[in-house]
Amino acid sequence: MLTTTLWAAQIILALFFLFAGLPKILGRGIDRWTGFDDVPRPLTILIGIAEVAAPVALVLPMLLGGLEWTTPLAAAGLAVVTLMACGFHLRAGEWLPALETAMWAMLAGAVAVGRWGLLATGPSLTPELLVPVIGVLVVALVVNIIAIFRTPAPSRAEALDTEAARA
Repeated sequence: MLTTTLWAAQIILALFFLFAGLPKILGRGIDRWTGFDDVPRPLTILIGIAEVAAPVALVLPMLLGGLEWTTPLAAAGLAVVTLMACGFHLRAGEWLPALETAMWAMLAGAVAVGRWGLLATGPSLTPELLVPVIGVLVVALVVNIIAIFRTPAPSRAEALDTEAARA
């Protein structure tokens, strides 16, 4: 059951980040995404490359039976990058996307934790290291939930006024 659940989570993460990363590399449709006006294009491309490489490392090594230890590393890397994206959304006042990215980070963290114990080869992390990592992810989610409930969401008119003021 755990193996099936982890595979499902890996595939969901891989598909999400593949489809999130490709537009950042290709530059198609990214003009419709809020917040990327302030991000330099080379940094956007670098983020896109990381988001496309991670799905490959999440799925292919275990599917092909080689370098399986890269799977939990890719999942842990996705958790960190996604938490950074959460901060990006919080800075922009986008509470729902911030919560969403925190949940993606938690899913990636769960895959990382789940795959450490199942791997027969490669480096291993002790519970003393995994517990703080999970703790950071949980705290990040709690902070986001508190921030969402403490800050009223701007109305559509306020959001348009803010966007017009930036231009």
